[in-house]
Amino acid sequence: MWLTVLDVGGTHVRWARWSPDQGLGEVRRVPSPSLSRCADASVAELRASLVSTMADPVPHGAVASVSFGAALDHRTGTVYASAPLWGAHDEPFDLLAALEECRPDVRWHVVNDVTAALLHLTSTPAARGLRKVLLATISTGIACRTIDQRVGRIPVDGCGLQGEIGHLPAHVAIDDVPVELGCDCGRPDHVASFSSGPGIRRLSEVLRERRAGRWAASSLGSMLARGEAFEASLTQAVARGDQTATELLEVATKPMADVVRTALCLDPEIDLVAFTGGVAVGLGEHYRASMLTHLTREGLYLTSEREPDWVRERVVVSRTSGLIGAGLAALAAEPA
Repeated sequence: MWLTVLDVGGTHVRWARWSPDQGLGEVRRVPSPSLSRCADASVAELRASLVSTMADPVPHGAVASVSFGAALDHRTGTVYASAPLWGAHDEPFDLLAALEECRPDVRWHVVNDVTAALLHLTSTPAARGLRKVLLATISTGIACRTIDQRVGRIPVDGCGLQGEIGHLPAHVAIDDVPVELGCDCGRPDHVASFSSGPGIRRLSEVLRERRAGRWAASSLGSMLARGEAFEASLTQAVARGDQTATELLEVATKPMADVVRTALCLDPEIDLVAFTGGVAVGLGEHYRASMLTHLTREGLYLTSEREPDWVRERVVVSRTSGLIGAGLAALAAEPA
């Protein structure tokens, strides 16, 4: 059985054919119609454009499954908000109904992108035999999902949500002076304000202003001054051991380390904490090392001292596929 699978994020809409036997076909992508890309468009226009962009590549009569980067009701497919796509706008949008209206010949399925990535992760040997798995995506936005594999269930709250950690309050300081940054949702000082891709870029500007001399002399500062891309420059500078880049990463990962510490404290049945998304995967083991620096310096009471490997062995960076996860979600929902 072939499905059309789509992955919608704040930067790109990607799609491909997928089957459980043949795997993933050629992946194609176009830019997402987002507020940052189309500043003069209304949210209604952006949503209409997005639905058309998603519907166009799907063949007639196909089954299509969407991994969608937004806070959405896991039960109904209603999107509550997507800061990377629509900024602070939070009027609910029945995405599933809009897709069905646009292409009634297609059988549509919609899941959150982190849910899709988690479904892919739990289908791999890395998650086999584990009780609970937590997956956090660190990209244009930030969110996580936890699944209890013993019952095969991702629990949700009264709004059909779980793991919207990107919009939890966070505190960050540089040189013991607090940093205040806005979040794409319109509110200040959230986890995503500092730890998302755009958040790390904003943090770098604060670091540049506060430490102008050290910044200019750093490998990261030099690459950016030459006009090189921020993400690639940060990864290269961290890999070279550049102190400024390493400190920037350490500041940026602190809010996420705070979340992980709390999650493991409250639920010791979490056997795996995996990080995915462009930021985490791009930085790879450097991202994991930065997280573990925080979790070693300020870890779990008693556990981190008596059993330091208990935390260390649980934290990984994992390359996941929202496209494959969307396909798995559709297979589970389709009639046998």
